[in-house]
This record gives sequence, C-alpha cells and structure tokens, in this order.
Amino acid sequence: MFKSKVVGFLFFALLFILLDLYTWQGVRVLIKNSDNWVKKLVAIIYWGYSVALVIFMGLMRSSKLDLNPITLRFIAGFIFSIFIVKLLWVIFLLLDDGIRVVKWFWFDIRANSNISGFESQANGGISRSKFITYLGLGFGALFFGSAVWGVFKGAHNYVIRKRKLKLRNLPKSFEGLKIVQISDIHSGSFWDRDAVIKGVELINKQNPDMVFFTGDLVNDTAKEAHPWIDVFKKIKAPLGVFSILGNHDYGDYVIWDNPKEKLKNMEMMYQNHKALGWNLLLDENRVIEKNGEKIAIIGVQNWSEKGRFPKYGDLNKAMEGLSQDISTKLLLSHDPSHWKAQVVGKTDIDATFSGHTHGMQFGIDSKFYRWSPVKYLYKEWIDLYTENYQHLYVNRGFGYLGYPGRMGIYPEITVFTLA
Repeated sequence: MFKSKVVGFLFFALLFILLDLYTWQGVRVLIKNSDNWVKKLVAIIYWGYSVALVIFMGLMRSSKLDLNPITLRFIAGFIFSIFIVKLLWVIFLLLDDGIRVVKWFWFDIRANSNISGFESQANGGISRSKFITYLGLGFGALFFGSAVWGVFKGAHNYVIRKRKLKLRNLPKSFEGLKIVQISDIHSGSFWDRDAVIKGVELINKQNPDMVFFTGDLVNDTAKEAHPWIDVFKKIKAPLGVFSILGNHDYGDYVIWDNPKEKLKNMEMMYQNHKALGWNLLLDENRVIEKNGEKIAIIGVQNWSEKGRFPKYGDLNKAMEGLSQDISTKLLLSHDPSHWKAQVVGKTDIDATFSGHTHGMQFGIDSKFYRWSPVKYLYKEWIDLYTENYQHLYVNRGFGYLGYPGRMGIYPEITVFTLA
C-alpha cells in the first residue's frame, strides 16, 4: 500500500512539473519586455505555487494533512481549475511550436532563413507567437472564470425538467401519475446548507405522487449523510419515496482497517435510508395498487457494464414474485450502462431511471445540442433514450463530486408524468 502511494505521488508530481515547465515558456514570452523586478516576482509566484502544490500532494498522500472536507474540496476545485487552464494553454503553445517546427524545416533548412522561435514583427505589431500565447491564456482565463462561476452559482442552480413518459399498457388508474426523480446527492460535498434546503423545497413544490432516488447518497462513508438527514427526510410523496444504492454508497473507495468496519459502514447506510423514511430497494420490488390495477417499482443494487465499477445488482432476483397481471414495470438502476447490458430488449421493463454520470458537471446542455466529455465513456449519458418502446432516463444529479460546482450542466430535479 505504501509503495502504491509513493508511485501515485511521483506520477502526479512529475505530471504537474512537466506541465509547469512547458507553460513557463509561455509565461516568459508574456513578460519578455517587462522590468526585471516584475520577471522575478512572476517567477516567485509561478514556481512558488508549483512547489506548494507538490508539497500539498505529498502531505495528502501520506495522510499527514487533516483538513475540513469542505475546505479540501474547495482546494481541490481550485487546483483542478488551474490544471485545466494550463492544459488549455498548452494546446495553443503546442500550436505555436508546431508552426515554428514547420518554419524551421521549410525556411531555415531549405532557404537558410533566420527565423527565431519567438519572432517579432518588423512593423512593431504583436508577433504571431505572442498572439497565440495570449490567445491560449485568454481561453484559459475564460475557463477559470467559468469554473469560479460554476462553484458559486452553478453548484445549486437547480433546474426543473418535465417529461411526459408514454408507456405501453399503462393502467388507466395510473395515467397522469407524477414521479419526481433525483439522483447523486453526494452529501459529503455540500457546502451551502441554505441552497440545498431550497433544492429540497423545490422537490416538494412539484407535488409528486412518488419520488425516486437513484443512488449515491454519499461520497465515501455513510456518516457523511448524518448532517443532512433532517433536510432530505422532508421529501414526501403519498405513494412513497423509493431509493437504491450507487457505487459510492458501499464504502469501496475507503481503506478500512478491517472488513468489520466496512460492514458497519454498510449497516449505517441502511439506517440512513430508514431514518430518511425512504424505501430502500436491495434487489427487490414493490407493487403499487390503485383501483385494483397494479404497477411494479423495481430496484437493483449498483450494476455497471464498465469494469471499474461494481456489479452488485441482481436483476432477476429484483423481479422475483412479480405476477403476470402487472403490465407496467419501472426500474431504478444507478448506472445507465445497465440498461443496454441487461434491460432493453431482454426484459419487459418499461422505463429505467438512472444517474451516475452527472453529465460530468461540465458541458453544453441546450435543447438543440448536448455535449460533455462523459459522452465518450457512456453512450447514454444524459436525459431520455427510447428503444423498442422501452425508456431510459439519465438524471444529471442533484449534487456534485470532486469539483464543487457545475459548468453548463446543472443539478436536476426531473418531473415525469405517466401517460
């Protein structure tokens, strides 16, 4: 374990150092004509941050730095934002270097021209190198500004999304039934209690008949939810609140002293759902009856088609005991990859409700175009998908993980009307 920590630290430390060395070349271009004291000040700030970052990473990896979780997440968000800014800048610096290489081959070698790497314009205008460097820095600054906005405004910018869900053979007694779905609360990440309370109030204002929570109540341990139970237990619906577990709810991302500690954490998680008043479905189902007609709510534990996420769920077990007269089946399954792997075309489940991806908390999310880097990992990554009359809805998530905010893809409260 110690060896793996050291290797991990050295890898990331080297990555950050190499990135800093490369972007430093761009900084030098920007301050080339500045006074010496300015150059020294910029160098101290630039490399001082780099050294401080490596020391911080080392202390975190050695577990010698005990910070408040909220403070830690803000620091992590800042580091992440600066890292992305530098990556964006590197793209432009690489472009400039590519231009210089082409010029060197085609002019210096063939025509014996004397074109330097960071040439200046004869007319006194800005050089191409400096323009590209400034352009890259501008894009980076724009991203950083957006990241800051994403923390203080985007993190709790709850969006109500309404969808009419047309289901085959829906019993007439359930036409117009209103279901609210939330997902990925990640209570260990919250930093604004008042904003979260307003989010819960928005859920109740939808007057749902039923509420689905599709996993990830916490980030790592069950105790993260304790300060928030009094907030989320206020979510009410006449036909009940139904919940499942997500990949973060099992304590798999924590190094436990022994198996008993992990088991104790799991028992605490079950108690959390009980304290919230939620019906936790662990590979099981509930039948809702109205005027003699029935629909089934099915809940599976986390099951992912992706190898790095657990396969705890058992769909066959979850559907046990369902009679033939139940024409409508609704499935809660945290990971959307479960739908293509085991549900659509393989079962008579009408609609699956998932989360997990968060839309990566970053991207473009408009009526006409949606994009996020997570789409290259998950084919079904956001909103509604339909195939052979079977539906999948991937909720954007209520909370946030890692980066303590959202850029472009905001937290979601989904309101479904069955038809």
